[in-house]
Amino acid sequence: MARILVVDDEIGIRELLSEILYDEGHTVELAENAAQARESRLRQRPDLVLLDIWMPDIDGVSLLKEWSSQGLLNMPVIMMSGHATVDTAVEATRIGAVDFLEKPITLQKLLKTVAAGLARPVIPASMRSRTERPASPADPVFTQPPALAGGPAVAQSMGTAPAAPATDDSHLGRISLNQPLREARDEFERIYFEYHLLHENHSMTRVSERTGLERTHLYRKLKQLGIDTSRKKSSGG
Repeated sequence: MARILVVDDEIGIRELLSEILYDEGHTVELAENAAQARESRLRQRPDLVLLDIWMPDIDGVSLLKEWSSQGLLNMPVIMMSGHATVDTAVEATRIGAVDFLEKPITLQKLLKTVAAGLARPVIPASMRSRTERPASPADPVFTQPPALAGGPAVAQSMGTAPAAPATDDSHLGRISLNQPLREARDEFERIYFEYHLLHENHSMTRVSERTGLERTHLYRKLKQLGIDTSRKKSSGG
């Protein structure tokens, strides 16, 4: 699958996009500002970049211009913003962005736009670098680890709600560490979501709030993990 760089100063957006894209099989790198995005881009060219327009240090359009002027805009870039004007979107497209995502970003729109971006040819030859060193498998690359429990958003959403550490630890003790990361992650997530389904009486609204996932993504995640919510609802009364 693809190597995707997500550049956004909001941690919640970075974590959500990272989890969705990781579930699709992509390798995801994260950057919270233009400086980190530059470093990531120089380490190894991503197959696609999701770039926020409004950032505290250097805005996304300025970074896009910089990459274009330096011949580094040889990968599709999709701009993101919740406050951009039509003029800003047009300017980004003129510079070389292939598409624009308006926040809040829905699951279906994200996957459709990313797929279309990856299928498009790279930026025209006049904007490519002829001297850029080809990426090598040996180059260092930071791969974002999967957000097993939804990250800080989950901790914040749970607040001071009663916890059961002993029970949670006993669940985790059943996960074998002698297996590939993805299988271990799926096993953990299955336990995690079954726990919240049980403690929230299978209320998808409450589980969505507890886990920090929108309902559409939550339903998709439960289906992917093989958790039959309809059966569990009927058995739980």
